[in-house]
Amino acid sequence: MAGCCGHEARFDGVSAVYRRRLWMVIAINATMFGVEMVAGQAAQSQALKADALDFLGDALTYGLSLAVIGMSMRVRATAALFKGLSLMAMGLWVLGTTVYRVFYLGVPEAGIMGSIGFLALAANVASVLLLMAYKDGDANVRSVWLCSRNDAIGNVAVMVAALAVWGAGSGWPDLIVAGLMASLFVNSAQQIIRQALDERHHADGLVRSAPH
Repeated sequence: MAGCCGHEARFDGVSAVYRRRLWMVIAINATMFGVEMVAGQAAQSQALKADALDFLGDALTYGLSLAVIGMSMRVRATAALFKGLSLMAMGLWVLGTTVYRVFYLGVPEAGIMGSIGFLALAANVASVLLLMAYKDGDANVRSVWLCSRNDAIGNVAVMVAALAVWGAGSGWPDLIVAGLMASLFVNSAQQIIRQALDERHHADGLVRSAPH
């Protein structure tokens, strides 16, 4: 369905089924944050810790997504903008800590990285399947999809890093993967921010054109 001024109307999250699925995804992300943070510390893996923080950020921002469902387009777009900026900050933090680790390089435990990476991948594939039908929603809904997709990609990358660490006996693959994940966070944040700003602009235009 098309909206006025050529602005395409997108799914805004107002659905009992979507809400239930979002609650399930929040529970999955909160659980995996705890699991991966403990494992990342035990394995001394920067990639695992980066992925754990992504799980935490997702759980918190998904809660925000739930809170603004049914509100005005401007409120939903503002929430998405906040999530985009938060994801950008997370990506820059991971990138910074990865650069820091370059100068204090140790070899992570590849076995822990691989096993936890596989568990996290299973959790994120489940999340992606739950949310796939809603990937083309408004900025608020789309940000949820992008975060879940990033998690699945990140988990595959962690498993590849674990194999490379084991084969090379070096911590460099772990740091490279953490850096790539940070770049993915930043790219997704840019997509969310652009769409959120466009929707805020559209909402402001509707307010100005409304009869008084």
